[in-house]
Amino acid sequence: MSVAFTREEDLEATAADLPDRPISPHPNLVTPAGLARIEASLAEARAAYAAAQAKGDIEADRTAMARATRDLRYWSARRATAQLVETVPDGRVRFGGSVTIEREDGRAQTWRIVGEDEADPAAGSVSHVSPLAVALTGKSVGDEAVVAGQTVEITAVD
Repeated sequence: MSVAFTREEDLEATAADLPDRPISPHPNLVTPAGLARIEASLAEARAAYAAAQAKGDIEADRTAMARATRDLRYWSARRATAQLVETVPDGRVRFGGSVTIEREDGRAQTWRIVGEDEADPAAGSVSHVSPLAVALTGKSVGDEAVVAGQTVEITAVD
């Protein structure tokens, strides 16, 4: 069919048909900062939903409404399943703590193990379900682990 015969509403309806954001099957462990981020994201989603409804003409901008609805469902689910974990330092790599490793090539890296929604590898935080966190959790200073096929040594735990 020629593009000349498509209706703008059809294009808008296609854009508004957004799939849900996937929800992880893993426990939704969060640090206090992670819980605050989820609550802030939920508040933003509620505000976006209210703004989309307030425009009155939902048919005119179904994409904004669909996006707001999708985000509201996601952040509501993440808040409802959040399990706040307060950590107590015990000398072992654990959720909410930081670990410094030394790689075979001498590079040292420090990572904080956090919840999935707050993980940001570029900022030095990884999800508790990441291969790195799984390999290191429960270990202490001086222990070794295999990460990405390389042996690393744990040099500090906070």
